[in-house]
Amino acid sequence: MVTWFAGLFYIVRLFVYQREAALKTEEEQKILIPQYQLMSKRLWYGITWPSFILTAILGPSLLYLRPGLLELSYMHIKLSFVLGLFIYHFICHSFFIKLQRGEATKSGNFFRIWNELATLFLVAIVFLVVMKSQVNWIYGTLGFVAFGIILMIAIKIYKSMRS
Repeated sequence: MVTWFAGLFYIVRLFVYQREAALKTEEEQKILIPQYQLMSKRLWYGITWPSFILTAILGPSLLYLRPGLLELSYMHIKLSFVLGLFIYHFICHSFFIKLQRGEATKSGNFFRIWNELATLFLVAIVFLVVMKSQVNWIYGTLGFVAFGIILMIAIKIYKSMRS
């Protein structure tokens, strides 16, 4: 699971770099874009997909071996976030394919924001696992939303500082 998250974080970062390389001179593009495509391909198929597959096998295996976990209310919320992360993975795959073909239309800034969505999933999943039912889940959800808003504001500030 940790290597899957690492792959998701880094692949989107490579998407940012690749899209920003498209704004450089033609000479720089000839060097940078193929390099980022190669790095992305190695990361995506060598680390991220295998880690995703292992997580998709071992997670349900754990639930099969310990079915009592499904009786805990936090587990249903956590599994909802995990499902969201699976969807995020497949959307990243579609971005990956488009970037490999040179057909991407999203900006580097879009991918910066998209990358933070994985951060939100990570924080939410770890929060639920660590805190379980110790904190009212409503407060946890409100905190999660507030964290997301703060993260988006920070991205906007960072973008304006770079300009």
